[in-house]
Amino acid sequence: MAELERGMMRLLLMLAIFLPLGHCVDPRYLPLQSPGLYERDGLIERYFMLGFDYIEIVAFLALGHGIFLSLRQLKRILRQRSLRRRGRPSDGWDVLAAVENELNGSGSSVGYRLMHQRLRIDYHLQVDRETVRLVLKALDPEGVEARSKRKLRRRKYRSKGPDFIWHIDGYDKLKPFGFCIHGAIDGYSRRILWLKVSFSNNDPWIIASYYLEYIRLHARTSTIIRGDRGTENAFVARIQRHLRENHNDAFASDKSFLYGRSVSNQRIEAWWSFLHLRDQGLYSDDDPVQVECLKFCFMPLIQGELDRVTQHWNLHKIRLSSNEESPSGRPDVLYFLPELSGSSSRGQDINMDDIEDIQDMLNMHAHRLSLRSADFAELAGLIMDDERLSMPETVEEALDLYTLLVSLL
Repeated sequence: MAELERGMMRLLLMLAIFLPLGHCVDPRYLPLQSPGLYERDGLIERYFMLGFDYIEIVAFLALGHGIFLSLRQLKRILRQRSLRRRGRPSDGWDVLAAVENELNGSGSSVGYRLMHQRLRIDYHLQVDRETVRLVLKALDPEGVEARSKRKLRRRKYRSKGPDFIWHIDGYDKLKPFGFCIHGAIDGYSRRILWLKVSFSNNDPWIIASYYLEYIRLHARTSTIIRGDRGTENAFVARIQRHLRENHNDAFASDKSFLYGRSVSNQRIEAWWSFLHLRDQGLYSDDDPVQVECLKFCFMPLIQGELDRVTQHWNLHKIRLSSNEESPSGRPDVLYFLPELSGSSSRGQDINMDDIEDIQDMLNMHAHRLSLRSADFAELAGLIMDDERLSMPETVEEALDLYTLLVSLL
């Protein structure tokens, strides 16, 4: 696999580990992914709040929804809805508090550009990038210096367009605690296609379910998929090659899935509170009850934060670099509106009847896999009802619930 895309996938999976667990988002955050949900003005407001500029909003409306507006019409509608890019600057103390909150979790691993995006999208703050840069430099000088020293030299990389090649990879740093993260990224746009947490990255049925879920919603697959050589990718390879066997392009059938060498994992200092449970004698991966308790308490929170990482990455602007064959822009725009960057989608049509047959097989396997977790969830739910507890929304609440469940079971 190209060093650029492999390195980017590792970076995204690492970012997903440094999370404060707070601002969960809908994984289908773009109106384009939920047709019929919004009227025209609602579409405009949603795209505006996600940070797209005027040209991008007009393009999404025209190419994605069949709604044609001029820039003048768009600006008039925005004024009528009191939506302005340059409003009154937010209070400085609010900015400081938000940055401090982010530095306690995943914000410690991002630069001022991504921090600025978080403040705008998650906290709805009006603040310029220079202010964010200065605040970060004051509050986290060590982090700023460390990030400045970790600039990577990347090989030139070229993909013909969105959906020409997808890269899939897994991250097993949290595997001893029962959490395995898996992701996919589009080679052209660098858009995250999925970022999921489950109890295994080695079960090919689980990895195949991520792939199948995406192509069902997308109604097509990529020309090529590339992944590590291993049993976990076996079913994705078989499904991809089956769906592409009747195509007549140069990468049809067996050539539609390629294996690539996985680079070594980078050392990561994880910040999850439950990582200390083992040192405190409160967690053992040999104890099935403790393993199930930890998954029950933390997995929904982790998935919510993975969705947040996905949204932030896909909405941020990738700057023009010396790697001139990789386009600059927002991953979402490059992926859904490739015409704006002089490209076109290279996705391949698929037979939806085949998808349904494959889905039936996956559903049977998923049912067998979920039996134990479902039984445990039912038992935990009864205990929570007796204790008048609800599902945790923060790390602290999850730790408290874990401790309670372990003590009672």
